[in-house]
Amino acid sequence: MMLFSKSFISTLRQDPKVAECQSHKFLLKGSFLFMVSSGIYSYLPLGWKVLNKINGLIRKHMDSSGAQEIFMSALQPIDIWQKTGRDKDLGEVMFTFKDRKGRLLCLGPTHEEEITEIVKRSVSSYKQLPVTLYQIQTKFRDEPRPRFGLMRSCEFIMKDAYSFDKDQAGLDQNYQKMLSAYKNIFKACGLKFIVSEADSGAMGGSVSHEFMVPGEIGEDIVDGQKMIEIGHIFKLGTKYSLAQEAFFLNEKGIRQPFVMGCYGIGVSRILSAVAEVNSDSKGLVWPQSIAPFDLTLVVLDKKLIPEALGLAETIESVGLSVLVDDRDEAAGVKFNDAYLLGNPYIAIIGKKYIESETIDLEVRKSADKSSFKKEELIKFLKSQNGPGKSD
Repeated sequence: MMLFSKSFISTLRQDPKVAECQSHKFLLKGSFLFMVSSGIYSYLPLGWKVLNKINGLIRKHMDSSGAQEIFMSALQPIDIWQKTGRDKDLGEVMFTFKDRKGRLLCLGPTHEEEITEIVKRSVSSYKQLPVTLYQIQTKFRDEPRPRFGLMRSCEFIMKDAYSFDKDQAGLDQNYQKMLSAYKNIFKACGLKFIVSEADSGAMGGSVSHEFMVPGEIGEDIVDGQKMIEIGHIFKLGTKYSLAQEAFFLNEKGIRQPFVMGCYGIGVSRILSAVAEVNSDSKGLVWPQSIAPFDLTLVVLDKKLIPEALGLAETIESVGLSVLVDDRDEAAGVKFNDAYLLGNPYIAIIGKKYIESETIDLEVRKSADKSSFKKEELIKFLKSQNGPGKSD
């Protein structure tokens, strides 16, 4: 349970002038993000809650696919990039600098080179394969034109995974595992997406697929529809292992290059994409699986705060999280904020409760409204949110 009066939530009454699209507007206005500078953002408590729920879904499905989580460095020496030539391919968007010893470093825009260095020092035999490693980490790119909030920013959060196999057949199998895991992840996040074959670009490799969501701020066009890219997977083959001399011994004792795949999800992009396609004129409409809270409880009479806290405790006892708006604010302010924040349910305890112990409930997505006694409300919420309903 969180009391609005004690929370670090500072909603804005006016639309931010810097907002470039619907999602950007509501994420700033609703106190999910703080804009430090163009393309640079801090995640406030509400935004961090959503992000962590997305990360939780990603970890669940990546772990179930057999991948293992690691955490690589953001600082990388340029010399590992020089082995593949990508220091030139990505040179324009890389943040590079020298440390006090004169070493040339970069802030990692991606991690293919680093993970290849790690695995080539740790895996020497086919018996240790296959291996799939992933991380959830901040990436850095010197974007010439940051835009649309988190959609194209200089600092962003990404889930990147890398598979290492002994042959093409192993890569094909791992690729299908990731394809399936990605579908499950995006479905769990409440997104309607398409999968299409794509150009591998600077990543290299033979085959790649993009996961995209229809949206007006999308930078890709498929069948005349603007699309937002939220994930991309690649069959890299031996591009990196050959360039970096990453070999293992096969069944015959012969040195072979690892056959690699890489698999990326724009975690912060998911947050923005969901906000973009799940909003209306009043504010955000979060899918329950990643909403900051399950229910906003609006208290319209200060005398009812003890009753509201008791109700919130009962709701939380059945597995739902509650934001209690106990502020000394006008009813209109409270309702506007409840719609803006976009939690799946809005419950109201006020005059009706005083007169007949009745609580009004609105489903944020459908705008369906009902009135319940306390026991009926709990029964209804339990029926709507059984095991697995929010995942």
